[in-house]
Amino acid sequence: MKKIFFALLFAVVSMSASAQFERYTSYLNTSLTGLNLSYSKDQKVTFGLQATGGYFFEDAWMVYGRFGYEHQYKSIDNVKMGVGARYYIVQNGLYLNMGLQYEHREPKFNYVQLTPEVGYCFYLNHYVSIEPAVYYDLCLNKFSEGSTVGLKLGFGFYF
Repeated sequence: MKKIFFALLFAVVSMSASAQFERYTSYLNTSLTGLNLSYSKDQKVTFGLQATGGYFFEDAWMVYGRFGYEHQYKSIDNVKMGVGARYYIVQNGLYLNMGLQYEHREPKFNYVQLTPEVGYCFYLNHYVSIEPAVYYDLCLNKFSEGSTVGLKLGFGFYF
């Protein structure tokens, strides 16, 4: 009986989850970022907020724009802006991001970063998801100072 129940539950969840990745769907995400690990000796743990807005131009393919703010331990503030694309693998919730962003790190550092990311969407309902992810900000102009690895937890909204 348990097996039948879980099979039916899985079938219902997977059928309703496919609508989020359809063409012409809009997307909004707010995330908490941080727990960064970096190659720089002086960078401490960073916590931040990030907002992402996107649009599905094809089934399972999304383009997005992103804005973020981070605060480091020693009162250093970062502002990030970027663009990218996301692909949902076989519409099961697993996704891959690839983007390019500009980061201004106080007091005087400016970085250009390539931003690969892997995450998963846990759907609460047809329109809302919880999205944990692992990201890597690969600095193109000063690799050892500007590259970071981190975790993020976000809420995605599909319209």
